Amino acid sequence: MDTTALDTVVIGAGVAGLHTARLLAARGVDFEVIEAGVRVGDTWRERYRSLRLFTPRRWAELPGMRLDIGFFEYPTGTGFGDYLERCAAAMGARVRLSTRVERLSLEPDGRFRLALSTGDEVVATHVVVATGAHHRPIVPPFAGELDPSIHQLHSLGYRGPEDLEPGSVLVVGAANSGTDIALEAAASGHETTISGRHPGQIPPDIDTPIGNLIAGLFLRRLRATTIDTERGRAFLEANRGHGVNLVRNKTRDLAKAGIAQVARVAGVRDGMPQLESGETVDVANVVWCTGSLPDFGWIDVPGVLSEDGSVAHRRGMVDAVPGLAFVGLPFQYSVMSPTLVGIRPDAEYVVEHLLAPAAVPQAA
Repeated sequence: MDTTALDTVVIGAGVAGLHTARLLAARGVDFEVIEAGVRVGDTWRERYRSLRLFTPRRWAELPGMRLDIGFFEYPTGTGFGDYLERCAAAMGARVRLSTRVERLSLEPDGRFRLALSTGDEVVATHVVVATGAHHRPIVPPFAGELDPSIHQLHSLGYRGPEDLEPGSVLVVGAANSGTDIALEAAASGHETTISGRHPGQIPPDIDTPIGNLIAGLFLRRLRATTIDTERGRAFLEANRGHGVNLVRNKTRDLAKAGIAQVARVAGVRDGMPQLESGETVDVANVVWCTGSLPDFGWIDVPGVLSEDGSVAHRRGMVDAVPGLAFVGLPFQYSVMSPTLVGIRPDAEYVVEHLLAPAAVPQAA
């Protein structure tokens, strides 16, 4: 077993981790990035293959690193994963791949000890957790009551229509990933129904130049909707537990594809999904597009997690544990904090405050 001593460790080599790495490198900090994937960008390659981002190129790029698509184009998930891999190589970041942090603990001297899946350990003065917000799929408890003949999967595990069994498909969750998967299922010949609260939709077609520019303005406005404003707090409360507005897909697209749109699934009756209206839906497949949560069960440091499992932080800084910070949390500071648009300013704030020298008392 080897033990490495570092000033700073960044856990996760996604967008949040690489933004943080770039800022640390600019300050000359001795740091390392620890990434569970075999390659940088694997979290994007592991999403469903048809995924296309709806962040304009100019907002998706890391500073000084060109995303090689047209100005008005949007990257695919796989393409964006490859882009992040190129970014990591270009910045010369030291990334330890295929390695999970199995336990993060605090030493008596205030430093952090990271126990790794390889059996090695790292001791660091500062730690930035940038592991993303989508690790634990949310599935309603009554899912286990569905007839065993119904094929169930979550959007986190869906790659393409080959994952579906022959027959009809019920997509539960009508936000962006749900409508993407429903449209793909219908296009591949499945009779498809989508269930859930309509989250609203952005009017312009973002795949046109005008729509692309309007989308950028809309994203800029959302980035300014922060937790320290009345509007931001109201937005957080109104959208707690709900998906964001439909960005690319529209309800008319679902109708044109012949997708039936029904109310929420409220339970199970006779082994079939039951809607709020009481009727059941006889299907061969159920795809749960019902959200996901971060996984911080490996953090064994008192004062980090609240009773509900969320991180106790202030703009990503854990005041109760000096030297520990997070980047990429949902609504870390703004509506856009967990998105490509919002991660950069959050990373800048975290690095500036994480490495700020302790105040030195002035002589009398």
